[in-house]
Amino acid sequence: MHRDRIFKMEGTNFPGATYSEVVLAPAYENAKHVLLEPMIAIHKAHLIMLVEQSLLSEKEAARIMEGIRSLDIQAIKESTYTGQYEDLFFLVESKIIEIAGEAGGSLHLARSRNDMGVAMYRMVLRRKLQKALKSVLAFQETLLDTAETYKDTVVLGHTHTQQAQPMAFSHYVLGMYDVVHRDIKRLKAAYETCNTSPLGAAALTTTGFPINRLRVAELLGFSGLVKNAYDAIAGADYLGEMAAAMQLAFINLGRFSQDLLLWSTQEFSAVRIADPFVQTSSIMPQKRNPVSLEHIRALGSSGAGNAQTVLQMLHNTPYGDINDTEDDLQPYLWKGLRLIDQIFRLTSAVVGTLEVNEEMLKKRARESFASVTELADTLFRETHIPFRTAHAITSKVVKLAIAKGLTADQITTALVDEAAESIIGKRLHVSAEVIRTAMDPEHFIEIRSLPGGTAPKEIERGIAERKKSLRETIHQLENEIHRVNDCVGQLDILTQTWERDQ
Repeated sequence: MHRDRIFKMEGTNFPGATYSEVVLAPAYENAKHVLLEPMIAIHKAHLIMLVEQSLLSEKEAARIMEGIRSLDIQAIKESTYTGQYEDLFFLVESKIIEIAGEAGGSLHLARSRNDMGVAMYRMVLRRKLQKALKSVLAFQETLLDTAETYKDTVVLGHTHTQQAQPMAFSHYVLGMYDVVHRDIKRLKAAYETCNTSPLGAAALTTTGFPINRLRVAELLGFSGLVKNAYDAIAGADYLGEMAAAMQLAFINLGRFSQDLLLWSTQEFSAVRIADPFVQTSSIMPQKRNPVSLEHIRALGSSGAGNAQTVLQMLHNTPYGDINDTEDDLQPYLWKGLRLIDQIFRLTSAVVGTLEVNEEMLKKRARESFASVTELADTLFRETHIPFRTAHAITSKVVKLAIAKGLTADQITTALVDEAAESIIGKRLHVSAEVIRTAMDPEHFIEIRSLPGGTAPKEIERGIAERKKSLRETIHQLENEIHRVNDCVGQLDILTQTWERDQ
């Protein structure tokens, strides 16, 4: 029978051969490299709490701690999945019991693999998100440095991919900085949600033993508790929140890299990517291919895909303890956070070394009709005609100039009067100096000094304000990293007295 053949290949006991191959072995490989350290930290913190709550004696705890300390971490990391133990948890537990004896079995008092597993995932994500945030913040430093370098550089801003209005290059860069700032806010919010402890929830209802959930959370550097025990093991929105924040960060960076790719074309010639980040062609000696930007865009797209995979894996799953949120899903978040660290560091290197073609961009701005918004504004100010009329006259000026083969800096009083006569039947007699000023892109930039504008004084204020805020955010992250590391680092110190007293 077909069924008998399957049993012959798979075996008749758990785990079946194919189940081991497809599910358990890959999960074990990930767990031994990623989850082993947080698992051991949780063992220590739980053990300390059990003693403090008088649920275990110091003598029993000392034997258990001896078993924990005896674990050969390197050997475990080099091991392969054999099926002897269902997963890493049972392997580690068995090795602790080998040394601690019967007392070792009490380490699992008042807890479940449910709350323990979620805690491990949260601790891993916390660490990886800290590293990712450091790289994103460093990228923000690069953006501010670039904005300061090119704060007086005149460029053309675009809307709908067409020349729109003159602006400082730093105006664009500060806009991108603020996008990244919002990405950081979302990632920090995801961090805060993630950094709460599910421990003590046990399977889903807590336990009848008088444990101290807050103490375990404190020992492991969590900022608080997942309050409801069912939610502690069932809630997966902390994963979705992180995935959504990551996805937006990748998408936003992709838009930026797309602009840089366009601007580095010979047709635009706006920026030059530094030699370490370009490749030549195997056949065309003249090529300077900005491949670093292409890889940033492609890797960002793959990161957005990983994030979407997480969200899709959560979709239509029940609100409860379920494998969909565990071993198969978690690596997508790990890879996504690693990608954030990597591509933000790469983008920082590319942006920090690029050169902006300032003279050519200024010339292009002077010859462009992008300043005519200010000409329309000027006609309104000088002649008191309705703005919509001034707009119509200015539009006519542009059409006449193009027909005559003139650039924007060649617009004259006579041309403005010709346009006015065709629209309102009379000349405006605006002086040549007023028109020249109105068409000057640097003047255009200078007078746009409202908050968020592109005027030099507003750019300088914006840079200074953002530098101050960024320093504070970097300091907060550094303090948080130190706080968590100190908490976990204290676990061994808190257990030393037990072993000395035995």
